[in-house]
Amino acid sequence: MQQRIKENYAISGYFVFFLIAVTQAAATLFNFQSLALVHAGQDAWISIILMGVSLHLIIWMIYKMLGNPAKDVIDVHRTVFGKFMGNALSLIVVGYYFLMALFFLRSYMEVIQVWVFPSLRTWVIAGLFICIIYYVVSGGFRVVAGFSFFYLALIPMLFWFYFPTRQGDPGLLLPILNHSLTDVIKSSKSSCIIFFGLEPLLIYLPFLKSGQKHAKWAHFALLFSTFKYAAIMIVTLMFFSQGLLKHTLWPTMAMTQIIEFSFIARFEYVFIFMWQLTIIPTVCIPIWCCTRIMKRVCSIKPGLSLPFVLAALMLAALTLKERAQMDAFGTFVNECAIYFYFAYIPLLFIITWFAARLKGERKRTKMDEA
Repeated sequence: MQQRIKENYAISGYFVFFLIAVTQAAATLFNFQSLALVHAGQDAWISIILMGVSLHLIIWMIYKMLGNPAKDVIDVHRTVFGKFMGNALSLIVVGYYFLMALFFLRSYMEVIQVWVFPSLRTWVIAGLFICIIYYVVSGGFRVVAGFSFFYLALIPMLFWFYFPTRQGDPGLLLPILNHSLTDVIKSSKSSCIIFFGLEPLLIYLPFLKSGQKHAKWAHFALLFSTFKYAAIMIVTLMFFSQGLLKHTLWPTMAMTQIIEFSFIARFEYVFIFMWQLTIIPTVCIPIWCCTRIMKRVCSIKPGLSLPFVLAALMLAALTLKERAQMDAFGTFVNECAIYFYFAYIPLLFIITWFAARLKGERKRTKMDEA
């Protein structure tokens, strides 16, 4: 098991709220509505609530599995599967975190290219972000966590949906519960990607002071994200007809275009660039997880692994050029997230539980024999 994290490297437990909330506020905010609408129609907001509620059980499993004293998933892998198989499984998880960072980065880059700088080369945008990410991640976990705190300043911007509500029609939300439970569950599966952000908790939990005592902040973060996405989904359904919404690629951006101030002509530009404060920690968190795992498993210092990870990230971002490629990649990542949340974590939790019980029974047997 890894040594206890030093006090000067750890952060207060309540920071887990910002670490989870900022990751779940990624570029999917701009077009997540089309994911949830496919199967459930005007009941899509119910699908989002259903997915959010189910993930509270996953958070409970993570905190229960990592136990007290706090350890990360690498320790769990080694304990359950042995050092060799455990390390191999941990390296596979590196690939998952890499896909997570790539999806966040490329999605936001697409927003910038479509809405702000359509003629700007992809490698220029990617290079700029890679430099920022390197600066943040190289500072360590406390710096990454500090950047996530900027999300607090962006929360008031979510009140922009008041303006579309004034022009919306509540009648478009009716009839409620007009779809079968199967359709609602299918819609929940399609919208799983908007709740990306719980996975890094498996790695950075030991860096939280009294992590077990602050589990409530992780639940509060998920509750906040669920309420946020459900509310925006309701506003979107009130603003667009379902026929129009199916053909609208960026519903959130389309709604921000109606907002006008005497001193700001294009509010959507402000919205996009302010959201950059969210995207940076959103990408930095999984990248830091990659370097952390490689340090624990392969004894490669982050100063050596980080440049290679970021170089691979930039090359991968440059290969995704067409809209069809982005859609296919988003579908693939969503499927990975579903299996990670509802197959990998529950299965690992069950195996860990049985292993702990078996170990306890063996210990009691030895004590009885003595």
